[in-house]
Amino acid sequence: MAERVSLTLNGTLLSPPPTTTTTTMSSSLRSTTAASLLLRSSSSSSRSTLTLSASSSLSFVRSLVSSPRLSSSSSLSQKKYRIASANRSFNSTTAATKSSSSDPDQLKNAREDIKELLSTKFCHPILVRLGWHDAGTYNKNIKEWPQRGGANGSLRFDIELKHAANAGLVNALNLIKDIKEKYSGISYADLFQLASATAIEEAGGPKIPMKYGRVDASGPEDCPEEGRLPDAGPPSPATHLREVFYRMGLDDKDIVALSGAHTLGRSRPERSGWGKPETKYTKEGPGAPGGQSWTPEWLKFDNSYFKEIKEKRDEDLLVLPTDAAIFEDSSFKVYAEKYAADQDAFFKDYAVAHAKLSNLGAEFNPPEGIVI
Repeated sequence: MAERVSLTLNGTLLSPPPTTTTTTMSSSLRSTTAASLLLRSSSSSSRSTLTLSASSSLSFVRSLVSSPRLSSSSSLSQKKYRIASANRSFNSTTAATKSSSSDPDQLKNAREDIKELLSTKFCHPILVRLGWHDAGTYNKNIKEWPQRGGANGSLRFDIELKHAANAGLVNALNLIKDIKEKYSGISYADLFQLASATAIEEAGGPKIPMKYGRVDASGPEDCPEEGRLPDAGPPSPATHLREVFYRMGLDDKDIVALSGAHTLGRSRPERSGWGKPETKYTKEGPGAPGGQSWTPEWLKFDNSYFKEIKEKRDEDLLVLPTDAAIFEDSSFKVYAEKYAADQDAFFKDYAVAHAKLSNLGAEFNPPEGIVI
């Protein structure tokens, strides 16, 4: 759904990646936004200065989930080189075939490495966004795999990584590159979803009932066309959210629950076209300072997003058109009010919606999946 979730879920390290994050079910220019309703964000048990986001696309909820910021001095050619480098590295490993599946022991070990990465890089938002944007391209009306999109690892390919909604996600690939190389028995599709769910849990969110065994799309020709992810500022926000998420097979409750992932992360105007360059919550980082968050403690997963959106009392906190819609639309409002008042109810529904999103369009081997 900007660093945003909701709904919102998208290489070779040339230098140590920045540690800042920018959802959603989630980072493009406002004119081409694909809001991260799916949220871009990151987590931490301690308060930090601030959803599925660097992207206006749900980027999944392009704000919902955030990503380490590129240096302000980086030129367009440098950004393109990073993307190309990331893809050379990710594609140098043989892609999983339909007859392969992830190794359970490697999945468990990779999860511990992801926890360590989160504790040092504070990259929870962008990892949430990575999983959401890979899964959020699913179209329930297309039966063939991988043409239907969804959680198949196709986001690692240059053609999809360059979609406007995925701006900045090259940083996410750089962050997990070493983990993928270390655990070659894990598919990219599984690694993206493992990183996303682990980031939510490590930020203080609910345990996500995940399963693994996703098969990877094999090449760039398997990437979906651009435009399947949500926009943060469409003319009719509620209608737009329903068009995008209903296409995935999700419902109003899922949409609002996933929007809550915007409790993590911040939006950077240079990336998404939304947000302030800096606020009192983001001027000191962690990581590269700047951007505008939805909540004061933007690395902590709780129900504060709903409280802040409802009150709209702090000008330093971000409210996108798609955020405002959850309290303006009569059906969405029922769930938004409930989550603002009851964090346990939010956590319960969010865990279900996140797991549902992470499975969209996936081909599992074995068919029942792997639980770790």
